Parts: sequence; C-alpha cells; structure tokens
Amino acid sequence: MFPGATTDREAASYVVVGAPLDATTTFQPGTRFGPDRVRRFAETYDDYDRRTDSRFSALGVCDAGDVRPWDDVPAYLDHLAAELRSVVYDDATPLLLGGEHTVTYAGVDAVDPDVLVVADAHLDLREAYDGNPWNHACVTRRCLDDLGVDRAVIVGARTGSEAEWDRAAEADVEVVAPEDARGWLDALDVEDEFGEDAVYCSVDVDGLDPAYAPGTGTMEPFGLEPREVRDLVRAVAPRADGFDVVEVNDRDDGQAAAVAGKLLREFAHSHADATDDGRTGGSE
Repeated sequence: MFPGATTDREAASYVVVGAPLDATTTFQPGTRFGPDRVRRFAETYDDYDRRTDSRFSALGVCDAGDVRPWDDVPAYLDHLAAELRSVVYDDATPLLLGGEHTVTYAGVDAVDPDVLVVADAHLDLREAYDGNPWNHACVTRRCLDDLGVDRAVIVGARTGSEAEWDRAAEADVEVVAPEDARGWLDALDVEDEFGEDAVYCSVDVDGLDPAYAPGTGTMEPFGLEPREVRDLVRAVAPRADGFDVVEVNDRDDGQAAAVAGKLLREFAHSHADATDDGRTGGSE
C-alpha cells in the first residue's frame, strides 16, 4: 500500500492504481517492479506537508493495488482504462503508478482530457517502433491520434527521430527543452496556457537527468532538475483530472522511485489544496 493511502475505496477522493506493465521496454527492463518500488521508497516521507498545511493521510487517498498485466498490450490497456474509468465515475482522481509509459494511454482514455502535459526525455511521437504501434515510444502519438487529445505539451524532451521532430512541429504539440524549462515554468500562467481545457499530467522519470533518477529504462543525459518537475506538477495539478508517474525500474538504489513517490504526493497535495478534495477523507 502507498503510505498514507488508508481511505476506503468508496470514500476516496484519490485512488492509486499500479500498472506494472513491462512489455515493450527497449533497453533496460524492470518497470514491472515500479509500482511496488515507489510504494516502498515513499515509506520514509512525513505525513505532514508544510507548504499546504495538510496531511497526506487526510486527503482521502486509497491504494487499490495493481492491475496485473498480460502479454496482449492493447487488451490490457482497455482493461486498465476501464478500471481507471470507474475511479473517474466515482468522482475521484486516478493516480497511476507505472509500469512502462504505455500505461499513460489507459489513463488518458479514462480521463478524456483536452491537453496532455508530460515530462519526458523522449518525444514518444513515433507511429510505431520496430513495427509495434503500442511500444512505449509511441504513447504520446497514440494519445493525440487515437484518443482525440487536442494538444500535447512535452517538457524536457531532448531526443527523438527525425520523423518525431517533424510531428512535434505541428500545431498540436508544444515542446519545452530542458534548458528552457525553468523560464517556461516561471512564466507559466495555467489559465492562459490551458483556458477551460481539461488536463492530464504524466511524468516519465527519464525526463529528469539520469543523475537524479538512474532507475529507468532509457536514460538520456542533460535532463530536467527534480525541482523543475516538482514545480511542473504543482502548477498543473489544480487543473488536472488525472496523474501518472511511470518508467521506474529496479536498477538503482531507489533514487527514481523516491522522486516518483514524492511527485505523486506533490500532485495530491496541490490538487487537494486547490479544490478542497479529500479534506474529510482518511484519519487526521
């Protein structure tokens, strides 16, 4: 169980769901261990958050456990989306723990946002990778082309194929390079940026520089600072209807899992602080 996620499912304002999919990892596998690893390395965090003057255990968070994957990725994503959609139908916010980045497709399918905001080293705009359109390198493309997302904002992207950069130049994609992220965040006005659009927030831990999160499948140097990703999550959370953090594996000493668990908590605290969701759930 994610520490502090003690609220009953029926009363929850936030529901943690693990999605340990590890089917299409292209370099270092191990994302099947991601959800449990994030839970483990979140155990040391204090319940109290001084910035929002709130306790995580009082936000109304439930950990619904993992949705066990199988080798038919599209079928699994449909099933996972149905599980997450039940969270949305109960007027709760899904908090998805990956698993490879492909699971974001299910989160977006369940929430049906207008805008996908993602921290990622990679554009993930391939039509297919090695002939597979369900590879984790294609997830943002699938969300745009197949799920009707109007716009993707990719923060931290620093690599991609030539075809991906061509796709990123189209009007429905905005790319914020790592070296521009701090200035972009400092100038960000979420009302101007998103208007009335519904938002989904996804964090691929490889968006961070691998010095901070080496436990991920495809490390890419010269990435985001942890505080930049934290500030992105804090800014977007009040407008977001769903969140995930993905691509954590077991190939480090817990750095990637630790930052992933902290980002999930940052999302919940920031979302609840802005919306008053979850203030009566859980124990004080």
